[in-house]
Parts: sequence; structure tokens; C-alpha cells
Amino acid sequence: MKDKTLKKEEMFLSPYALKSCDTVGRLRAEEPCPMRTDFQRDRDRIIHCKAFRRLKNKTQVFFSPEGDHYRTRLTHTLAVSQVARGIARALSLNEDLTEAIALGHDLGHTPFGHSGERILNKLNPNGFSHNEQSGRVVDFLENDGRGLNLTREVVDGIINHKLKCNPKTLEGKAVSLADRIAYINHDIDDALSGGFITLSDLPKDAVLLLGQTSRQRINTMLKSIFNCSDGKNKVEMEEDVAEATNALRNFLFERVYGDKTFKDEEARADRMLTALYEYYMKTPEKLPEFYVKRLENESVDTVLCDYISGMSDIYAVKTFTEIFVPKKWKL
Repeated sequence: MKDKTLKKEEMFLSPYALKSCDTVGRLRAEEPCPMRTDFQRDRDRIIHCKAFRRLKNKTQVFFSPEGDHYRTRLTHTLAVSQVARGIARALSLNEDLTEAIALGHDLGHTPFGHSGERILNKLNPNGFSHNEQSGRVVDFLENDGRGLNLTREVVDGIINHKLKCNPKTLEGKAVSLADRIAYINHDIDDALSGGFITLSDLPKDAVLLLGQTSRQRINTMLKSIFNCSDGKNKVEMEEDVAEATNALRNFLFERVYGDKTFKDEEARADRMLTALYEYYMKTPEKLPEFYVKRLENESVDTVLCDYISGMSDIYAVKTFTEIFVPKKWKL
């Protein structure tokens, strides 16, 4: 089965795609799988890891939403994977590598979305970034500290998925673009569902070019990437589509992420995560045993970020409540 996959890659992938046989390998050498390529194994390891399962209870935009239809960090990840695979298929890139990067790109994300990321970045003297934390998760934290031992191309794509970064593979660049395409469109949908904006509020020129609905806009963006990148050593949008996409992103930051409701919730998250950070800074011995052991080789700030960033929204609230909220007395 693996040989058939490798032959297909040799026959049908773009000369600019990274073929599975050309991986530089893993941190630790392993016996090859007779059925799956290295990138397919990476995808499976990510799907089955604990950090991936926790994404279902981590905020995308709305903090711990009660409605069933709002996006979470998990549904965002699945959307990025779908869009990224569409780009890879259109450009004859390696879909397995693309999918593995997409599924792992947010494993290190904090509770309470980007608010949690900003809070930990403020608290940690060395700073905090969710993409770099995702690299720590797959290399050092998962599997009881042994990591997932992923191929270096997958880890590179995960760490460098932010648009300002420069992943080494075109598959990594496809995920970077897919991440932006996915969150712009589904965050607009969630903001519309939540009543924060109306369709008429969206930038008119951007909507005119890209489309009225998420489906139309995503199709326009993907076609633009194909038109601009097909047969070339790049993954980019056409200039006018990229400008319209950026206009929607700027709109979200101004009208949705900057809305008073979100700012009020971020202030609450700030008080909660700051209290947890300060509590464990003073009493690190009360951390779970796994993290106490990591203090032998890591700074307290690094270990606290490892622990707190790994929390789901629900677990962060539960931990805060157990530590700081008085319990009922039974008389």
C-alpha cells in the first residue's frame, strides 16, 4: 500500500511538492511503517493525541459558547484541514503532509482563544506564542514527555503557520493561507449568528469581489490561489483578492474582536489566568506531577505556560474555582 502511494506521488505530484520519500526524517529514527508514509503516520499521531482532543473545549472566538453551532478550536482546525487539502489538491502538492500540518497547527493554543495567548505573552517574561507552543506540544509535551516524534517538515509547518512566518514547504504555505481563509469566513458566520454584525456591515468592495456567503468567498479565494500559483513554485492569492481578504480580516479586528463584549470577557479571562499563573508561581509543587518533574530542566515560567496553555476553557474555570472559590459547608 505504501509503495503504491509513493509511486502515485512520483507520477502525479508537482515538481515543487515535497514527496514522502524526500522527508529529512524525525528527531529519533524509527522503523518504517509498511502501510503508511511518514506524513500519513504523523497525521494519525496528531489525531489520536490528547492535545487534539482538548481542542473541542477551547475557544475560537466566543468564550465557552452555550450554543451548539459556534465554532471551537477543533472545528476551526477541521475547517483549516479541509481548505488546505483543497489547495494542495488543486496545485498537486502533498495532501498527506498538508493535512498533518493543518491538524497540528493549533495544538498549543490557549484556553479563551487569542485572548489567552495575549495574557500568557504578558505574564511570561520570555513571551508566549501559540504556534511555537504547538511545536513544544508535538516535540516535548505529548506522550508523557516523549513527544510525537513527527517529521521535521510537519513540525516546521506547524511552527510557521502564521502568515508572517516562512514555512520551508509549499504545503506549509498552503496551511498558512488556509488558516486565514477559514477563520475569516467562519468568524464572520459566528459574528452574524451572534448578532454582533449584519451582512450590510461587511466591507462592500470586498464582498462584491469575494462573494456574499462564506461558500462563495472561499471558492473565490481558492480559485485565486490556483490561478496565481498553478505550475509555479509559490502558493499565493492574486493581489486584488488578497487585498479584499485582508479588508475582511481588518473588519473583524475592528468590529468583532474589538467589540466591548469580547473585551469584557477578555478582562475576566485575564483575571482568571493571571491568578492561576501567580498561584502556581508561588507554589509550583502543587502542579500536576508531570509538570513538577519538568521543573528539573525547564524554567518555572516555561512550565506554567505549558500547563495553562494546555487547559481547555472548562478545565481552566474548574481549576480556578477549586483553588479560589470557597466551598459550601455542610452543617
